[in-house]
Amino acid sequence: MPSVYWSLSHGRPRVQVVLTVPTSGQPVPRTLLADSGAGSQLSLFQLILDEDDCLICGGNPDQPVTLGGAYAGLFPTYVIRVRLPALGFDANVRAVGVPSLIAGFDGIACFAFLNRFTYGNFGDPGQFGLES
Repeated sequence: MPSVYWSLSHGRPRVQVVLTVPTSGQPVPRTLLADSGAGSQLSLFQLILDEDDCLICGGNPDQPVTLGGAYAGLFPTYVIRVRLPALGFDANVRAVGVPSLIAGFDGIACFAFLNRFTYGNFGDPGQFGLES
C-alpha cells in the first residue's frame, strides 16, 4: 500500500500536492492544511486554493459555491488537475478559489479530498500521512 508522510507545519497537519501549469508543464508544488472539518463527504469541492493558482494552473470554471466559517460568501470553483506522485494519484478535482489563505499554507485539503485515502498520524504525533 503506497503511503506518504509529512511533518506537521506550525503544529498542524499538512499535505503536499502538485498542480501543473498547462502551457509549460511546469509543476507547482503546494502545501495544504489537511482539514477533515472543512466540508463534508458530499461537498461539491475538495480543495480550497488561491484563486490565482486555480487560474494559472488551467482550472476550468465551474459552478460557484457558498461557504461559511473561515471563508464566508459565494466563491468560484474550478476543475483542476492535482497530483500526489508518491501515491500515484493524478486526477481532476474541484477547488474553490479564494482571494486570501491561512498564513503558512497554500490552501486547504478538505474532507472530501482526504477521505479518498486512509489518513492520520499512523502512531507518530509529529506527522500526518496519506495511504492509498
